[in-house]
Amino acid sequence: MMSKSNEVLNGKPIGIWSAVAIGIGGMIGAGIFSILGIATTIAGNVVYISFIIGGAIALLSTYSYAKLATKYPSAGGPVEFLVRGFGDGILSGGFNFLLWIGYIFALSVYAEAFGSYASIFLPMGQSGLSVTILAILIILIFTGINFLGPKIVGRSEIIIVGIKVGILMVFALVGLFFIKPSLLTISQFPHVTNILTASALLFLGYQGFGLITNTAEDIKNPKKNIARALYIAVALVMLIYVLVSLVVVGNLPIPEIAKTADYALAVAAEPFAGSIGFTIMAIAAIISTSSAINATLYGGANVSYLMAKKGELPKIFNRTAWRDGKEGLIITSAIVILFTIFLNLSSVALMGSALFLIIYAGVNFAHLKVHKQTNANKYIIWLAIIGCLFALTVLVFYQMYNSPLTLGLLITVTTIAFLVEFIYRKYSNRTLKKR
Repeated sequence: MMSKSNEVLNGKPIGIWSAVAIGIGGMIGAGIFSILGIATTIAGNVVYISFIIGGAIALLSTYSYAKLATKYPSAGGPVEFLVRGFGDGILSGGFNFLLWIGYIFALSVYAEAFGSYASIFLPMGQSGLSVTILAILIILIFTGINFLGPKIVGRSEIIIVGIKVGILMVFALVGLFFIKPSLLTISQFPHVTNILTASALLFLGYQGFGLITNTAEDIKNPKKNIARALYIAVALVMLIYVLVSLVVVGNLPIPEIAKTADYALAVAAEPFAGSIGFTIMAIAAIISTSSAINATLYGGANVSYLMAKKGELPKIFNRTAWRDGKEGLIITSAIVILFTIFLNLSSVALMGSALFLIIYAGVNFAHLKVHKQTNANKYIIWLAIIGCLFALTVLVFYQMYNSPLTLGLLITVTTIAFLVEFIYRKYSNRTLKKR
């Protein structure tokens, strides 16, 4: 006869590979399909070095997330960690609002990237209007899917991620044999600032690993599986990013990548796989950006919004959050659609990367407060903080000289997040509660 504890364990809807899939789904779609072209125009044909640096910064923060999620397994994810470290106050609440806004910017990037690739197959071809319409459509579709609950999200991610990782690995392994050495030759090494700026931008391609911690109350054996899922997801994505970026810059001249930045990966498949390769990679991009939207809505809307509004999540998260979280999904989706209509991809990507660097630095600072309880090495935590702040500084300087309006928007959004928390807390008497 099965024990009660085993029944509870087996009743969890998300296994370790579903959690890994949610993490990979949240990561792949931003770094490769939506902002690879932009990053390559900055770092040139050594963009793979930027992917490695961005991945190293992400791995340092992964250490904090793994330790915190193992000690405090909660569907609140990073919000729970902030409350544990900073306590209930304006600081932790403001970071939570900022996290929600960060997810909105990330979703806008994924949606616009989906529209860019999907519009390739339209009879009238690509246009600003067709890209926007398709971006809005995919947001609406996955908003509906997220109403169905975590079991559907987890299962759909395994299927979607399996397909896109398979296609990307075939692209990378086959494409390596067709690389033109002349395109990888470094006649003039890019300035180190360019490489670091690209790595800071590409951090957006790794931020999705944090979504795994939101599965804590739905995952089987969270004490072991959350940390394993985090490290597996980040390591696999880092490997895929480096291989794919090598194939892209090894098959396409930089001016061609810049000209086709919105769908560079599909164009890069043409030299060695022809029109069939172009079509397959475009389909993979559509699948990838779709799964990124799916995973981010799961971890963004239903967690951050509920925490911001109520200060807590339903006690049995996987049974009641989707009933209580419909309002959050609708509001989140509506704002994403507005951003998709009025902001361009590069501005949104820069904003998204900067916001997540701020948030991850905040989580690491919170971890320092409780590192003895999590049995974590404080020097690794400090390295993670330094990495996040250094990348953020590089990004701010880049925005200062190349996109001052984006920098102004970043400062405004960050200020608003903490101001809204202050006002809402004062008039609603809402507090953030530990799980």
